Amino acid sequence: MDGVVALYEPDAVLAPPGNPGMARVARTIPIDLTDVAAVAALARSERIDLTVVGPELPLSLGLADRVAAEGGLLFGPTATAARLESSKAFAKTFMARHGVPTARFHVAQSLDDARMHIRQGTFGFPVVLKADGLAAGKGVVIAEDASAADAAIVAAMADRKFGGAGERLVIEECLSGPEVSFFLVCDGSRALSIGSAQDHKRIFDDDRGPNTGGMGAFAPSPLFDGALEARVMHEIVDPVLAGMAAEGHPFRGFLYVGLMLTATGPQVIEFNVRLGDPEAQVVLPLIDEPLVPILAAAAGGTLQHTSVRRRGDALAGVVLASRGYPESSESGRAIEGVDRAGALPGVTVYHAGTALRGDRLVTASGRVLTVVGRGSDLTEAIARAYGGVEQISFDGMQYRRDIGRKAVSRGA
Repeated sequence: MDGVVALYEPDAVLAPPGNPGMARVARTIPIDLTDVAAVAALARSERIDLTVVGPELPLSLGLADRVAAEGGLLFGPTATAARLESSKAFAKTFMARHGVPTARFHVAQSLDDARMHIRQGTFGFPVVLKADGLAAGKGVVIAEDASAADAAIVAAMADRKFGGAGERLVIEECLSGPEVSFFLVCDGSRALSIGSAQDHKRIFDDDRGPNTGGMGAFAPSPLFDGALEARVMHEIVDPVLAGMAAEGHPFRGFLYVGLMLTATGPQVIEFNVRLGDPEAQVVLPLIDEPLVPILAAAAGGTLQHTSVRRRGDALAGVVLASRGYPESSESGRAIEGVDRAGALPGVTVYHAGTALRGDRLVTASGRVLTVVGRGSDLTEAIARAYGGVEQISFDGMQYRRDIGRKAVSRGA
């Protein structure tokens, strides 16, 4: 899903750098998305009407600022607004300033500071430790005891497991309750809900093992009804938009609100400033009207929509990852069965870490494919997704076998 999607002619899409899946529906161009000058130059030379940014890193590096400075239209936040995701410390202190409900926290500036706070036991155990910067969804550790917390502190701050992202740590109390993701299109002052989902971050079934960028998701969330959505808009989304504008950083772009539904109400776990992966693959296909006009209006600060039409069915997505993920990954493994899976009723296969070696499709990173099933209800969607998974194989393929199971068996 990584890429910058840009409109360059009516009904045509440019998707740099892209992958073999994107190449079936768009023109792909090799480019380093962290080179914001090169991406902005590409948008200018291709006479792009609207650029939509997928990954978080180019946003944090100021791609939106660069494109705007050159007179282009881009849907995505400026680098300062993107700190809602690129700096956990900024996000937490921002929420504290504006009364947004979130877990109690402490920002540790050094290894000694972090260790002292753990020894004090302010938040008890388990306790959550988050790398301040971007870590591809892998910078969060839930430590069950002081020993595990100390190991996580050393890994991040001494061993630099996450590079510069771990120079500061956010230590916070561990909330309990089901997690829900809520997605919005924002134009700086207004926010439009486009759906909810629930994802599966841990690598193994039953939420075991280390965190990943996401091993699967389903939408919509049965927990996120109209009353809860209204409460989240009032208590969280509206204060965030007002606060960002008041601080001089109006937020335009996708806003992903990661929520924990606690006994005392919804609290924010994290913000993303772009669509999540694999949540995008199950949220966007449920929108039953053209999305581009909405994104263009939001990018220009003139969003008029108050709602979007949504389909009434359900989607479930299962991520197929390579051996070793999330700690490492294998590349160059031949992938079989993608076309067979995509030919099944209600099944769509989305490419992530894939490449072509000659005419053979091969793995190219940790998360390789997402197989999405659509059904009249979640049970049917899950069955179709796993039916598609059964058609696909590559050496070292790993995936969770319980995507959506909690929602079906215990009402999410």
